[in-house]
Amino acid sequence: MRVRLEYGRVGMEVDLPSDRVVRTLAYKDATPLADPVQALEEALARPRGTRPLAELAQGKSSACVVICDITRPVPNELILTPLLKTLEASGIPRDRITLLVATGLHRPNLGDELVEMVGERIASEYRIENHYGERLEEHTYLGDSPRGVPIWIDSRYIEADLKITTGLIEPHLMAGFSGGRKVICPGIAALETVKVWHSPKFLEHPRADCGMLEGNPVHEENTWIAKKAGCDFIVNVVIDDQRRPLAFFAGDMEEAFYAGADFVQGVVRDTVPEPVDIVVTSCAGYPLDTTFYQAVKGLTGALPIVKEGGTIIMAASLSEGIGSAPFQRLFEENPSLEIFMERILGQDYFVMDQWQLEELAKVRRKAKVKLVSDGLDAETINRLFVESAPSVEEAVAASLDEYGPDATIAVIPKGPYVLAQVA
Repeated sequence: MRVRLEYGRVGMEVDLPSDRVVRTLAYKDATPLADPVQALEEALARPRGTRPLAELAQGKSSACVVICDITRPVPNELILTPLLKTLEASGIPRDRITLLVATGLHRPNLGDELVEMVGERIASEYRIENHYGERLEEHTYLGDSPRGVPIWIDSRYIEADLKITTGLIEPHLMAGFSGGRKVICPGIAALETVKVWHSPKFLEHPRADCGMLEGNPVHEENTWIAKKAGCDFIVNVVIDDQRRPLAFFAGDMEEAFYAGADFVQGVVRDTVPEPVDIVVTSCAGYPLDTTFYQAVKGLTGALPIVKEGGTIIMAASLSEGIGSAPFQRLFEENPSLEIFMERILGQDYFVMDQWQLEELAKVRRKAKVKLVSDGLDAETINRLFVESAPSVEEAVAASLDEYGPDATIAVIPKGPYVLAQVA
């Protein structure tokens, strides 16, 4: 059988043995919005749990609108066009509106990337600034959370009269689902906040997982932090497998987010009857699969359906390489994942971005990993605690030889955007 995996901007066609594939996991059929602009305007005018945006903006002298960075395929131009129009019509001058890119601890988005993210008109006519999580002086301290996380949030957001966040609701490997509170923490939080919130104290909890909200300390904590920082209004979108808007959820940060999470779970959840020997997956293509740091999400997304001792085969473009300098340093400093885990659990070792290697360690404790990419050479890939493979077909053939004639395969062409589970 021929399957198209999401890979970079162009995709990757692979041939798989149809008699071994038990299921191709995918989005459920969902009808995209016939008129997304009208649907969004209705969401702004009749939000969940709060007054319309036009009323909230009345009498405010400034606004900060937080948007996701380049790693999230949010239809920003679609969302921002009526939102910004509403703010200005309500009396907030354009020069008092800041669009703040929620980079978290990622690199800034500049130049052509901003145009790609928001459209040429918005990029040229509005002030767009990046969040820099390592610049503590650009953050405001709001005290410590009940779980002991120091709360440092970008001062441009804290000081704005009207605080608005936008984003995409999708499965998330630690926080259950993205969207809502997550664009504040970690989106515009300082390293001092993120390194505690992303510590093993939170990430090793069994409920800190994809698709889980109830009892998930990662979700509970960044919700608490976001409420402490304040949020007047959110606009979140759910998209289909072709990245077309399915629904908008606007209004109160919690009420709108929970409604959106319920909706998206009904669209993206798919199952296999029992765990399989081999999972063939992706990291959802551009923009998510540009670095190995992000591509780990494709591996964790496959984890629930692979057998103990099974193999995950992932195709990811890795067009920007491994990831940040600190993330690369982790592979240089740690000869094994076991040593790395001993260090971070001992609480005397910290390197920024270590949480993503911690997630990889969870994967490797259960399964082998074969990685197909034209973004890094085989020698480099083999240093990332995974095994390089020249093609998906060759990786599958080798795994079938290992597991025998009765081995089973599941395929997740869109990687972590699908919530893969055992029925």
